[in-house]
Amino acid sequence: MRERVQQGLDSLRRQNGLYLASPSDTYHFIWIRDNCYVSLSKLDQDGDEYEQIYHSIFDIWKKYAWKIAFHADRRPEAVYQYIHPRYTADTLEEIHEPWGNAQNDAIGLFLYGIGTGLQRNRSMLRDTEDANLVRLLIRYLKTLAYWSDKDNGMWEETVELHASSVGACVAGLLAVKPFFDVDFPTIREGMVSLWRLLPQESATHDVDLAQLSLVYPYRLLPKQIARAIVQRVENHLLREYGVIRYAGDRYYADNGREAEWCMGLPWLGLCHATLGNGDAARRYWEWTQRVMTPEGLIPELYLPVQRMPNENTPLGWAHSLYLILDRLVNQLP
Repeated sequence: MRERVQQGLDSLRRQNGLYLASPSDTYHFIWIRDNCYVSLSKLDQDGDEYEQIYHSIFDIWKKYAWKIAFHADRRPEAVYQYIHPRYTADTLEEIHEPWGNAQNDAIGLFLYGIGTGLQRNRSMLRDTEDANLVRLLIRYLKTLAYWSDKDNGMWEETVELHASSVGACVAGLLAVKPFFDVDFPTIREGMVSLWRLLPQESATHDVDLAQLSLVYPYRLLPKQIARAIVQRVENHLLREYGVIRYAGDRYYADNGREAEWCMGLPWLGLCHATLGNGDAARRYWEWTQRVMTPEGLIPELYLPVQRMPNENTPLGWAHSLYLILDRLVNQLP
């Protein structure tokens, strides 16, 4: 099964080392977030595929270094002024259409990936330009006052303060702090904001799939609180084919029922593995296999009434989470 899932992920890889979110027309783009999550499945592998993802993102952002530098000192006033999370597949340009571009979690996740790679002695920074971009991103988050900045969040929807976005920025800043100058108050403000938000994701989302990121990969929370977050997701959002993102989600809703996101299954498995619950991790690993297509592809989501996946199959992010979980499960005693 692992080989087929890996082949599905590999089918999304571009020559520059970046990954399409999915081959569908809807998702035929390069998302920063998706690529950083894909990179996590490369972290413990030989070769330089992990670094290639970040180097290619650096190359995209070098074209917009003027914009990043400007807003590293001047807070964006409109959504389009934020660092974009999504780019065209072929020319790697910003997409000029109305979109929820205020996605602070993508910046935090990128910094987390850079810091994690540096901690593993990977060659994340090729030159001073790469290093200067990291410094600009750190200043950008501080100028944003990310701990109080209302963004579109992981799901690119309602503008509000999201725990998963604040947590991503905290985790990213902590990861690069051993290698770059990050002042402690910038991190402290984020932690204070996160504790005030929890256990909710936001003012309108009491429980949200995005909160799992605080447990894996970020490992930001004490075990007791992390367990509570996972349990809340399981109690309120877990369904037959996956995990709904939040109660009342209208994206791909099927006859009034929320779409069931397959990636929530391996994500819950990784959270349980992080918390030392091997049996639960294995259970979600097996559950993920049951929602795969006969070809071993993991869809984005299932329509719960029609009991069929949507067109965004395979979803690269979901494949990566499964591959990481598969490795961990096979290391269990």
